[in-house]
Amino acid sequence: MSYSTADSLPTVTLDDVRGAQKMLAGVARVTAMEGSRHLTGLVGAPVHFKCENLQRTGSFKLRGAYVRIAGLLPEERAAGVVAASAGNHAQGVALASSLLGVRSTVFMPTGAPLPKVAATRHYGAEVRLHGTVVDETLAAAQEYAAETGAVFIHPFDHPDIIAGQGTVGLEILEQCPEVRTIVVGIGGGGLAAGIAIAVKSLRPDVRIVGVQAAGAAAYPPSLAAGRPVSIDNPATMADGIKVGRPGDVPFRIVGDLVDEVRTVSEDALSSALLLCLERAKLVVEPAGASPVAALLSTPEEFEGPVVAVLSGGNVDPLLMQRILRHGMAAGGRYLQVRLRLTDRPGALATLLGVLSVVDANVLDVSHVRTDPRLGLTEAEVELHLETKGPEHCAEVGKALRKAGYTVID
Repeated sequence: MSYSTADSLPTVTLDDVRGAQKMLAGVARVTAMEGSRHLTGLVGAPVHFKCENLQRTGSFKLRGAYVRIAGLLPEERAAGVVAASAGNHAQGVALASSLLGVRSTVFMPTGAPLPKVAATRHYGAEVRLHGTVVDETLAAAQEYAAETGAVFIHPFDHPDIIAGQGTVGLEILEQCPEVRTIVVGIGGGGLAAGIAIAVKSLRPDVRIVGVQAAGAAAYPPSLAAGRPVSIDNPATMADGIKVGRPGDVPFRIVGDLVDEVRTVSEDALSSALLLCLERAKLVVEPAGASPVAALLSTPEEFEGPVVAVLSGGNVDPLLMQRILRHGMAAGGRYLQVRLRLTDRPGALATLLGVLSVVDANVLDVSHVRTDPRLGLTEAEVELHLETKGPEHCAEVGKALRKAGYTVID
């Protein structure tokens, strides 16, 4: 690695990424590149998925973690390593450490999904649950490092991590040499920075677009300010990119080499995850689906061939259930409606008959009869319906109103 004379921040070069690729041979998988006919039709040019959700440990994080730990001095390895993470980085550090024979301790939030905690332990790390948010967990890990001498393995703010993640970019150029646009999710910036170094060094004509969740978008204000700035209370279902401040090292690289950083809504993330599952048969976590969300939001703005990096697939089943329902609602496939009817025998059967005529599948029904807002002979009913799209949702609403029901928005 080389260092900038301006502020002594390390820089990462193409040679560093190529060195990381040699180091990862036989360790990290060369993940598949899969085409998406649905997105190809929307964009009007070939769209491919770079499937890092199929990487060992379920995300790209193994690449950087292995390169970072493999580069430690013997005395540093002997002291062990420590990391803080809610999921993907934890598993990457745990497996990389086990493969290299290094003791690892991983701090995770107390609310971390049980499957991710179990997987991290399975890969060989000692897991310590601390704090309710990642910032508290991070502070505990750094305190542990100071007390024990263990080497802290940062999830994105280190040149070795960036070089390891950059191997994704080299694989993209090998698997899709005609690529014109690469779309990648951004949290702290390690993956986007690494891909940008690898790709722009060899193909400066390739456009690189970073994607952040709108509720956790620290890069746009940071790029506008010319320095990393923190945002308060980042909020998104995409925990893999829910980072409140860009890393110092990747920030400069992203600013220099990434052509654009755009944001996507929670609805778009849900729809993207649902598309990956239904159309591509791929389990992808919300952060990994963020490039797909960007393509779905404005497909006409991307020049093809396009490669969307599916960065991870580690999603808690309970969260997946909620996200899928949210995605179905956003796509007009799920409708929740409240209405009032006369509380008499047979009233519900009559209502269900109206829904049957318009072919709306009833998933759940709940009654309210004691609300003071209701008249003496009124009941309020909440219906959860499976529908066939926005037009069908509108048809259901029209049929209910035509039958005389008061629909409550």
